[in-house]
Amino acid sequence: MFAKGQTVIQLMEKLAPKHIAVPDDKIGLQLGSLRKDIRTVLVALDVTDEVVDEAIRLQVELIIAHHAIIYRPLASLQTETPAGRLYEKLIKNDIAVYIAHTNLDVADGGVNDMMAKALQLDVSGHLEDVHTDKLKKLVVFVPDSHQHQVREAMFHAGAGWIGNYSSCSFNIPGTGTFLPKEGTNPYIGKAGKMEQVSEVRIETIVPESVEKKVVQSMLKAHPYEEVAYDLYPMDLNGRTFGLGRVGKLAQPVRLDAFAELVKQAFDVPFVRVVGELEREIKKVAVLGGSGSRYVRHAIFAGADVLVTGDIDYHTAQDAIAAGIAIIDPGHNAEKILKKGVAEWLNARLAEQKVDTRVVASEVDTETFKLL
Repeated sequence: MFAKGQTVIQLMEKLAPKHIAVPDDKIGLQLGSLRKDIRTVLVALDVTDEVVDEAIRLQVELIIAHHAIIYRPLASLQTETPAGRLYEKLIKNDIAVYIAHTNLDVADGGVNDMMAKALQLDVSGHLEDVHTDKLKKLVVFVPDSHQHQVREAMFHAGAGWIGNYSSCSFNIPGTGTFLPKEGTNPYIGKAGKMEQVSEVRIETIVPESVEKKVVQSMLKAHPYEEVAYDLYPMDLNGRTFGLGRVGKLAQPVRLDAFAELVKQAFDVPFVRVVGELEREIKKVAVLGGSGSRYVRHAIFAGADVLVTGDIDYHTAQDAIAAGIAIIDPGHNAEKILKKGVAEWLNARLAEQKVDTRVVASEVDTETFKLL
């Protein structure tokens, strides 16, 4: 049995929820349909002609990529243009394309965490806040006999987290009263008869991002025909997701030695280095993609070096003046996500007991060549 396209994407969005993306980022399904069985998924950094040819050869029905193939609304789709030919090839071969970009960058276990892990960093924070979950308090009244199953349903759906503590709730026993009217089908009691029931008031914390899921799970687990519950907004924030990672190395190293580690970690043929090669590196900031505008963030975080791509000449000069080193492995260093996402999805699909497989693209989409 193969997973449906919607199922694969639901799993992908557990890793990289869409709501944590940078506003107006081009993410989600960009081409094709998910309403089909998916035998093979291809994870790619970019969707190029070579990647699409690889997908056709592997009989892929879905490509999950990091970089969008459609950046702005299309005024026309002319198949003699490079983009038009690419879209035509995808459509004719019934290959859907789904994009996970900044949501995958900032996600726990996403691109920046993969890069930080490859550099052996003990991560302590990120460079820039992108999304902060608002918190709400959910209060529900449950008959004593069902308090455990309702609590567990809410926790399983994402409620009850306070910092790094899970399954947090407060429970108060009491007496609930109700009078079922004509036409009702009460779980306890009879229509027309006043009832008094031993109930528990359960209070727990719900992140706004999973509010709908938690409430639906609570209602499904609750035995009552009509459920009494309240949702209160709170002046507290929950998890904050951000771009980039900051962390320390286990032991200080020279900049030139660390540059070699970056080359190996990201499997790139060369890096550009800004700064004195003999300087000692202990604290590192890393950011996948283009990081020129994050030099100041790295300085503020106390980093000795920023590892990121697409550094321009004047940004390099500013970094030297500010006393921070830079290692630029290129934008393509984000290719680390291909293997990481494929492994993560394969593990989740195995739990679903389906035969859908996920493979990492082997096409090198690096734009630049070193001569």
